[in-house]
Amino acid sequence: MKTYLVGGAVRDSLLGRPVEERDWVVVGETPESMIARGFKPVGKDFPVFLHPETRDEYALARTERKTAPGYRGFVVHAEPDVTLEQDLLRRDLTINAMALDEEGRLVDPYGGARDLKDRILRHVSPAFGEDPVRILRVARFAARFAQLGFRVAAETSDLMRSMVATGEVDALVPERVWAELARALSEPTPRAFFEVLRECGALARLCPEIDRLFGVPQPAEHHPEIDTGIHTLLVLDQAVRLSPDPVVRFAALTHDLGKGLTPKELWPKHHGHEKLGLGALENLCLRLKVPNAYRKLAEKVMRYHGHCHRALELRPATVVDLLQRLDALRAHASMEGFLLACEADAKGRPGFENRPYPQAEWLRTARETALAIPVQPLLEKGFKGESLGRELRRQRIDAVKSCRRQFLESRNSGRM
Repeated sequence: MKTYLVGGAVRDSLLGRPVEERDWVVVGETPESMIARGFKPVGKDFPVFLHPETRDEYALARTERKTAPGYRGFVVHAEPDVTLEQDLLRRDLTINAMALDEEGRLVDPYGGARDLKDRILRHVSPAFGEDPVRILRVARFAARFAQLGFRVAAETSDLMRSMVATGEVDALVPERVWAELARALSEPTPRAFFEVLRECGALARLCPEIDRLFGVPQPAEHHPEIDTGIHTLLVLDQAVRLSPDPVVRFAALTHDLGKGLTPKELWPKHHGHEKLGLGALENLCLRLKVPNAYRKLAEKVMRYHGHCHRALELRPATVVDLLQRLDALRAHASMEGFLLACEADAKGRPGFENRPYPQAEWLRTARETALAIPVQPLLEKGFKGESLGRELRRQRIDAVKSCRRQFLESRNSGRM
């Protein structure tokens, strides 16, 4: 049995990166012979087997033939006569089309090692154009490797644009689009994912709510970058700096969707964009079947990021009501994701990247102050139902008012 280590394990080892998964290709075997050797079949669309000891995946060498539109329209040929080179030819990028034989020798028929050295994401063959998922994968690899200087080859960008123009990208199912987008949000440079999709025209098809932000101006005195789309990517950059959580990053990405809906005659101002964007956010989340955790935080950030930026100017009653709307006034609740996304928004502007954001610290302090008001004494005094809620709110407002005065005095004295 001839086995070869393939794909990401080879690529990452040559890059000096940790190898997380090992995939193998088997040449010259059949499903029956693999089962006879103790391998357990797991593949539905093509023959894949688990090694009886290591549990690594071993796939029979295969070729594919396009038979219908979309990424599911393929017929797989996996027979003993399929060569390693034929198997590698069907892969997406040259840097993923390398193998190591059993002696550790590199098999690189399509120049993957050269492209790895030159930091280029290049498609292996014209067969790339038959599978629209590969557009998403290229964008995700850009998000992973942009920090290392990787770029998409010009001919690959051209091919991706033609795939969009012919409608191939429209065959992508929402679950797959979201899966790749969510993975990209966890990569080191997620902005590259959206830049690559926008460059080839796929962003307008897959996420029009984000794509329409580009070219929309904002007031220069508050946004030196002016363009809302550029601001969105800068905010995403700051979210990456502040948090590894893709839920926070998604909220940062979508917080200004309403600005893409502002009538042009009102530009560059965007009064009411927080409420205006809620429908666009709902459409995006419903279409891509975005999990509730992402949707809920994104909605809070969209509604209330302006309140957060003005937190030090808000009346104590407004602060308490804001905390209530954020569902932050429960003992085990958290508003950290909200504060991080809002801080990313504030810092996602040229010249603002390293400025302090005391609003977040004030809201944390106000929350702890409000939560410190005990409920039991109120119950003992006979408060209940709506009257309990009103009295608890009144006492919380008084406590936050006193705390705010101390907070501002401490900050102004330079002790914070």
